[in-house]
Amino acid sequence: MYSNARIDEIDARRIEEHFVQGKIVIVAGEQGIDNSRNITTLGKGGAETSAIAIAAKLNAERVDIYTNVDGVYTANPSHVTGAQKLKEISYDEMLELSNLGSQVLHPRAVELAKKFQIPVIIRSSEIDTVGTLLKEEVEMEKNLIVRGVAYESDVIRLTVGYDAYSNASLANMFTILAENRINVDIIVQALIDGLKPTVSFTILKEEFAEALRVLEDSKLSLGFSFADFEIGLAKVSIIGSGMASNPGVAARMFDRLRRENIPVKMVSTSEIKVSVVVPQDEMIRAANALHDEFNLFQEVSFVPKA
Repeated sequence: MYSNARIDEIDARRIEEHFVQGKIVIVAGEQGIDNSRNITTLGKGGAETSAIAIAAKLNAERVDIYTNVDGVYTANPSHVTGAQKLKEISYDEMLELSNLGSQVLHPRAVELAKKFQIPVIIRSSEIDTVGTLLKEEVEMEKNLIVRGVAYESDVIRLTVGYDAYSNASLANMFTILAENRINVDIIVQALIDGLKPTVSFTILKEEFAEALRVLEDSKLSLGFSFADFEIGLAKVSIIGSGMASNPGVAARMFDRLRRENIPVKMVSTSEIKVSVVVPQDEMIRAANALHDEFNLFQEVSFVPKA
């Protein structure tokens, strides 16, 4: 699919021939050919995805990504006070950060790096500084259970209601949305005695109009009685591989947001992240509060492996 193509294979013979001759090879990023030999592109994040895919094909030792930032930070330093650059970050943590709003590296590139176990250094294209190393396992950092805060604006909550639970087929609804390339994020289903069942989910603003059209066109087959929406929302997340073995992280997050009088409208969790949906005008304040709550402002101190 043009502008959203997937990589099937890479023919590296010409690259290897030039390497044998001692030449430096420059390859155009994010483009290839389809089965009919038409030029097609990988879309957003295609350049770094191309680089890591080619590195995997060539069995390269590592990939250096030169970008407009000098590494991966505990949060966006433009908006979060005291954000610190990380020396290392794991594939899983970087994948969560990328999916949750960080613009440093595209999730597709991180997935490839993890799949083929290729170390990646993210560094500045403008200044000569030590970047952030992306790899499988990282050195444990003192007192850093949470290692990053990410956020994403322009989130919309859609709520679909049913007259009876027997009418509610989540599989059918999310299949139809997926067939129309609408990405659904946080999902919350409410089944309460005496109330009509509902399911709420979040989507990005740019997919809102299409999601409403799909739901309206499919209302009869999906069997829902009403659909409602809420705009002006944002998602704020905390990420850290240490969260899996440290209970109580989510409780600290919710308590800090409560003390800051920031309402939490939806919650999603995994082993290494907790995401909340909050009012968009509270997004930056929430990110700063959580960055402070988990001591991410401090200088990172590494503890050598035993």
